[in-house]
Amino acid sequence: MKMKKLYIIGLFAMTACNDAYLERYPLAELAPETYFRTAAELRNYTNAFYAQLPDALAIHYNNPHQADDEARNTLAAEIQGTRETPSSGGGWTWNELRRINFYLENSHQCTDEAARLQYDGLARFFRAYFYFDKLVRFGDVPWYDTVLEIDDEGLLKARDSRKFVFDRMLEDIDFAIENCPSDKSAQLVTRWTALALKSRMCLFEGTFRKYHGLGDWEDIIQQCVAASEALMNSGMYTIHTGDPYSVYQELFIAEDAITSEIIMARQYDAAVPFVHSANFYILSASYGRPGMQKSVVNSYLMRDGSRFTDIAGYDTMQFYEETRNRDPRLAQTIRTPGYKRIGQNEVSVPDFATSVTGYQYVKYVLSPAFDAGQSSNDMPIFRYAEVLLNFAEAKAELGIITQSDIDKSIKLLRDRVAMPNLDLAAANAIPDPYLLSEYPNTSAGANTGVVLEIRRERRIELIKEGHRYRDLLRWKEGKRMEKPFYGMYFPGTGQYDLDRNGTIDLEIYEGEAPATVPGRQYQRLGELVLENGRDGGRIVNLPDIIKQWDEAKDYYYPIPTQELQLNPNLTQNPGWDETGS
Repeated sequence: MKMKKLYIIGLFAMTACNDAYLERYPLAELAPETYFRTAAELRNYTNAFYAQLPDALAIHYNNPHQADDEARNTLAAEIQGTRETPSSGGGWTWNELRRINFYLENSHQCTDEAARLQYDGLARFFRAYFYFDKLVRFGDVPWYDTVLEIDDEGLLKARDSRKFVFDRMLEDIDFAIENCPSDKSAQLVTRWTALALKSRMCLFEGTFRKYHGLGDWEDIIQQCVAASEALMNSGMYTIHTGDPYSVYQELFIAEDAITSEIIMARQYDAAVPFVHSANFYILSASYGRPGMQKSVVNSYLMRDGSRFTDIAGYDTMQFYEETRNRDPRLAQTIRTPGYKRIGQNEVSVPDFATSVTGYQYVKYVLSPAFDAGQSSNDMPIFRYAEVLLNFAEAKAELGIITQSDIDKSIKLLRDRVAMPNLDLAAANAIPDPYLLSEYPNTSAGANTGVVLEIRRERRIELIKEGHRYRDLLRWKEGKRMEKPFYGMYFPGTGQYDLDRNGTIDLEIYEGEAPATVPGRQYQRLGELVLENGRDGGRIVNLPDIIKQWDEAKDYYYPIPTQELQLNPNLTQNPGWDETGS
């Protein structure tokens, strides 16, 4: 296993070298008439395409991906509503696409047809992946499938419609599904990775079209169902199982990706060294102090499957009470009473110096030995759980979901942590009022209840994996990010035994700081902001910042002004400035 892991670390390292080479020498100087002749040359060139995949920082930390799941001591411009039209950059970059198209124009010179089809499949996977990001970001974009030189008229083409672009993406991903290897690998793109990407991008595009009124959405969502079912029926992947009180967390702290469930992961290894900083970013007082928001805590069901938010006074429960008898994934995602960190024997309560909400993450957190930016756990990019969630949501949005569909998707995720199954009839009979208030734009008719429950499941299962922002975009729920970001509830100033073990863990005080007691945390009221001041309430994150979401423009990013000036055929996205002035 370790040898295989070292190979992919070498691959990613080689990616950086290839990028530097391609930047230093024009593509034409690769002399394609004498290159692209062997399988090894095709492999070496296409290795560079893996640079498109997200690294650990992009998966677990980068704003705005966590959206309304996470609060920090700063806010992304997307969440504040302070984005401006840039003069250049802003995601409107095409270098990776040119490399892919250059390869596809020259790979025919390889006489090994099997190798050529395999690496063409890889290239077309990454072209679909590249355009998926552009489509999500900008909507309509120009489609390029040839290499253009600096004087080509095609560089001045108008934006193609998102529907045209998505049809071309489907052609690419279907080619990749047909031609990528069927061997299982968490390191390299396979047929199964391609099916997972198709499932993801079809769910996004189909639901985006539905909720934004763009039409032609049913067939796209049906293609999500088909891709998901093809992967589900293959028997290649299962849900990782074990002790319900640790098995979920195992997926995110494993040194080597758990390949029974993880379809593709970014690989790390301390021996190389090729490491990341998850421990440092999650536990440091100087990097945002990330904390789960209370609305997420509210979303976890009770251990018996009932709704936490149906309990009278749920929103004024203190930490100990609100975390008791909940879905076991909660205690595997944040610190709850009784938490012991990996490699330690003592019980640890949440650290308010490193979490602005008090709900402190444990997902991805390793032992203290990895705290100095040396984490080496693999980071999932595609996992089977997401495919199951995509399948269930797609069927529910189409209005064709059955209890049998639930049983082969959502049930598997809940079985993992010994939670009761989702009852389709019961969910639709009485949709959860709390979730209805969370997602007011839900439009699923008789299936509204189950759609909301699937959204609950998705938020809990995939939290901090970089999906949430795009989910809110496609559901047209951007306004959620205008709401206050809340943390734990406290009835006011005073001393608090957070885990009820007989020892005071936290003191919230006004005025002069009290004499310190070893092992006790202190928070001054006003620095720790409660809704009602000394009368208590939920922690309020950054209360002085008014967040704004403009429904007319914020679902897309602006095109840089320099691009509009260079290409008069480009048009700006609605509501965004044309000149940058």
